[in-house]
Amino acid sequence: MNDVATLLTRYPAIAALAETDRDRLLAPARWMAVPAGSVLFDERQGCEGFPFLLEGSVRVSKRSPSGRELPLYRIIAGETCILSASCLLGRADYNARGMAETPLRLMLLPAPVFDQLLTVPPFRDFVFHLFAERIADLMQLVEEVAFRRLDQRLAAVLLGKGRVLHVTHQQLADELGSVREMVSRLLKGFADQGLLRLSREQVEILDPAGLRALAGGAG
Repeated sequence: MNDVATLLTRYPAIAALAETDRDRLLAPARWMAVPAGSVLFDERQGCEGFPFLLEGSVRVSKRSPSGRELPLYRIIAGETCILSASCLLGRADYNARGMAETPLRLMLLPAPVFDQLLTVPPFRDFVFHLFAERIADLMQLVEEVAFRRLDQRLAAVLLGKGRVLHVTHQQLADELGSVREMVSRLLKGFADQGLLRLSREQVEILDPAGLRALAGGAG
C-alpha cells in the first residue's frame, strides 16, 4: 500500500473530503521517515505543520527543570497531535516534547494549508473532535496524578504490559512521572508481598489478581 492509500485508510476524515480539498491537502504535503528515538518537537520550538501518523508511535511528555518527565499522551498510527493543532491555532511554540518511540512514517501538512483547510467543515470537525478526545484523556491523567496513590498507578501500569515486562525501573518512573528510587521501593514491596518477581530489566507478574486489587484500591 502506498503512502496516500495508507493515509486515506488511517484517516477516514481525509478520505471523506471532496476531491478538490483532498488534492489541496496532498499537493504540498511532506512525507517523512523518522528513526526511533528522534525528537520530533521540543519545548520552545515553533510548529511547522500538522502531522498525520501512518506508522509507529510518538510519546508526548513534559519535562521538569530537574529532569523528571510526565507523560501526557501517546500518538499511534491513525491519530494526530493535539499539541500541534493547539500551537498552530494559537500561533504559539510547543510547550512539551514529542519523541519517536518506534520508527515512524508520517505526513506533515504545512501550517498555511492547515489554516486554509479549517474553512472546510469535514476537516474542521476532524480537528475539533481531536480536541474533545485528547481533553478527555488529559483530564483522566490529571485525575490519576491527583487522586490515585502511586502504588495504585504502578500496579495499573504493570497490569497493562503483559505477564513478563522487559522494562527498567527508570522507564516505569518516567511513565508515571515519578522518580526511580520511589518506583524501585514500591516494586520491592510488591515482590515482598509475592505479587511479582524482579530481575535485571525484567518484572514477572506472579499474582495478577493481587495487583488488580491494589490498582483498584482494595485491600
